[in-house]
Amino acid sequence: MDGGWLVTGAGGMLGQDLLTALAAGGEKATGLGRIDLDITDAGAVRAALAAHGPSVVVNCAAWTAVDDAEAKEDQALAVNGEGPRVLAEACRASGAVLLHISTDYVFAGDADAPYAEDAPLAPRSAYGRTKAVGESAVLTALPDTGYVVRTAWLYGAGGGNFVRTMIRLEGVKDTLDVVDDQRGQPTWSADLAELLVGLGRGALAGTAPAGVYHGTSGGETTWFGLTREIFRLLGADPGRVRPTTSEAFVRPAPRPAYSVLGHDRWRAAGLAPLRNWKDALADAFPAVLAAEQAATHRS
Repeated sequence: MDGGWLVTGAGGMLGQDLLTALAAGGEKATGLGRIDLDITDAGAVRAALAAHGPSVVVNCAAWTAVDDAEAKEDQALAVNGEGPRVLAEACRASGAVLLHISTDYVFAGDADAPYAEDAPLAPRSAYGRTKAVGESAVLTALPDTGYVVRTAWLYGAGGGNFVRTMIRLEGVKDTLDVVDDQRGQPTWSADLAELLVGLGRGALAGTAPAGVYHGTSGGETTWFGLTREIFRLLGADPGRVRPTTSEAFVRPAPRPAYSVLGHDRWRAAGLAPLRNWKDALADAFPAVLAAEQAATHRS
């Protein structure tokens, strides 16, 4: 292996931020988007690893259309379940470490305390089921060099997400009704990217044990609370945001009512968990706002 990092799903929000963080850290990195590499194609994956010789592979590729997965579970399973298995087997053959991105949707979402990394899985949606299959494939194939990093409520400048949507809606709506009975941890993709760089380095150094980690911000809030904070950062009146319930926004896939994840395992890896979500949002906001304003201008 020539060393360096290989990022799949590199065109997505997290993939973009990860490549930026790797470049800033002086790491050799190659990013492959969906059109560059089909992670379900075993031959193509083996060829990519042979061509680039990475020491660390980070799988940011995923089927993330949560509602569409309910009607297209087989297609979602190919990307979220079969793809990680193919990558894990290729990494096992090449000796590369694999960091695989997963989700809070693997849990039932009915807890009243943060989910530990080893909490039982009980996905309630097709998306969650397919992501659980992917987790199992990675951990089974790579017991010593496979890492599953669950994240949730991800936002950033490089893609569509809740924060950008609320920024846009603030400019066109007098009031907004936002769900206040789902709790989670808004997480800046750039923060998670830097944490993944640290985890990959720890994996290579032998200081970060393989297994499951939770890559979400500290603290917790609801979508309503997050939106009020977005309005505050925009200089808008948070009182224009009104609380409502999940029943007002029925969707094909059930949303977890409680998506708060625990972060104990980072200490075993000698790494600090991510900071509080409010602090991260304040730092992220200028770039996220600029990206949304640019997108609105183009449209």
